[in-house]
Amino acid sequence: MQVVLAMVFMLLGKVLTVFIPYTYKWATNALSGEGEAPSMMGLLIASPIILVVAYGVARLLSNGFNQVRDALFAAVGQHAVRGLANRTFVHLHNLSLRFHLQRRTGGLSRVIERGKTGIETIIRLTMMIAIPTLIEFVLTSAIIANQFSIMYVVVVVVTVVIYVWFSVWASNKRIQIRKDMNDADTDSMSKAVDSLLNFETVKYFGNERLESDRYNKATGDYEKAAIKTYTSLAWLNLGQAIIFSIGMTIVMLMSAYEVSRGTQTVGHFVMINAFMMQLSIPLNFIGTLYREITTSLVDMDSMFKLLDEPAEVVDDPNAADLKITAGAVAFKDVVFSYDADRPILKGVSFEVPAGKTVAIVGPSGAGKSTISRLLFRFYDVKGGSIEIDGQDIRTVNQASLRHAIGMVPQDTVLFNDTIAYNVAYGRAGATRAEIEDAADKAQIAGFIASLPKGFDTEVGERGLKLSGGEKQRVAIARTLLKAPPILILDEATSALDTHTEREIQASLDEVSQNRTTLVIAHRLSTVVGADEILVLKDGVVAERGTHHHLMRQQGIYYGMWERQRAADEARETLAKVEAQVE
Repeated sequence: MQVVLAMVFMLLGKVLTVFIPYTYKWATNALSGEGEAPSMMGLLIASPIILVVAYGVARLLSNGFNQVRDALFAAVGQHAVRGLANRTFVHLHNLSLRFHLQRRTGGLSRVIERGKTGIETIIRLTMMIAIPTLIEFVLTSAIIANQFSIMYVVVVVVTVVIYVWFSVWASNKRIQIRKDMNDADTDSMSKAVDSLLNFETVKYFGNERLESDRYNKATGDYEKAAIKTYTSLAWLNLGQAIIFSIGMTIVMLMSAYEVSRGTQTVGHFVMINAFMMQLSIPLNFIGTLYREITTSLVDMDSMFKLLDEPAEVVDDPNAADLKITAGAVAFKDVVFSYDADRPILKGVSFEVPAGKTVAIVGPSGAGKSTISRLLFRFYDVKGGSIEIDGQDIRTVNQASLRHAIGMVPQDTVLFNDTIAYNVAYGRAGATRAEIEDAADKAQIAGFIASLPKGFDTEVGERGLKLSGGEKQRVAIARTLLKAPPILILDEATSALDTHTEREIQASLDEVSQNRTTLVIAHRLSTVVGADEILVLKDGVVAERGTHHHLMRQQGIYYGMWERQRAADEARETLAKVEAQVE
């Protein structure tokens, strides 16, 4: 309905727009004493004052109708932009972890922002300029043919054709320049975001000057590209002005000649000038229209490529919800690799019985974290299968699978919001009482109570206002709130000091009670009580058993344990010496 109304107001506006030069002509003739207003208007209407008022009213109504049209089209355009932006956002969340690990966050956000702006520009220019201009051009040509002669129309049409051709030709020349400017803009934004996200690392190494130089070089490249872009725009505008001025001068010379011969009045001369001046406004936008559309298409290209990016992990059309009966997990001869020439898991098989805890340990690069990613189905296995209660996770939908699994990661990243929001992220719609209860069970309620704003305290970007232990407790609290039957602890305490680790481990032990738990550990002291420990090495299960069983074997696990014990003793000795020195 809004589109229909907008079209009606557009037509009314354009009819009034082409009527304005008539009132200008009549007023001029009335003032100069030449010609006559149409007889049906009578002597009163032929008054110069009335004609000037009619001219003003026509201009006012024309602008008014155009503004109403723009307001109606704005709602339609913004709705379309919102729909496509939301579609892109949803699609990005459906893409694989592999895609996001390979992309720069700053560059990606810039691509989306420019794409949204490009879509908005195309809709706005097409509906508010392109179609109205075409209608005005047709009406103007018909009136000029009627009031003057076909030769005037020929000159106008030739002028417009040359004008449009030049605009297209020059704009095409500018496309690569615009692409270079966009690439430079994306690169500078990526470097800025990457540097600020790694603020602490920059400080650790005192590399502020290095980061400044990198960003300065990137913005320097953008500066050069931007100068080329705006210089080429100036030359384009100059060429358009020359072409239209020549065409306008020709028709005015033709009219002046007719006036001097007495075949036209001064009002005709003024009228053709008014028509050309009115036509110059939308024609100028025709040049802008093509430039902006081609620029927007360039800006949208990357966004459409994102939409064309296929999702690596896709639910089967007939995928059912995961049905949890006990929560048992089984890896059956699982084979996986990120790259074809670098296998990560080479036929891994193990089971995590319902309600039991199985730990996976091993050297870096053995494939420990890959197991958690496969269980969450961030990737699909290349061979074998992963089952939960006998159901291959590839046959169930991802939403129900991930709803059944809780994760406490090594590096907890929080949203830049309140503590309450981050805890509540574990279960949308949780009440404040449930949030506070989860925090209490995670042994962080006392700390939160000590804060001036309590649960409404902002945690900062990525949770940087909290310590490592505090962030881990928030992660535990939101996992408790989610209350999943299956739990993954992915090196959840490896980044913490010994004292904090012991406190967090007590909370983790409470979380894992009566849950099927898979522990991926770096510090072996955290998995001593596991029902079974798997030692992963070179993509295969090299050893398995309880802590005591593996220690008796004196194999890989025994060697890792002894090395960690020696390292811990060395740290404790150093701490005592430092304490004595102080």
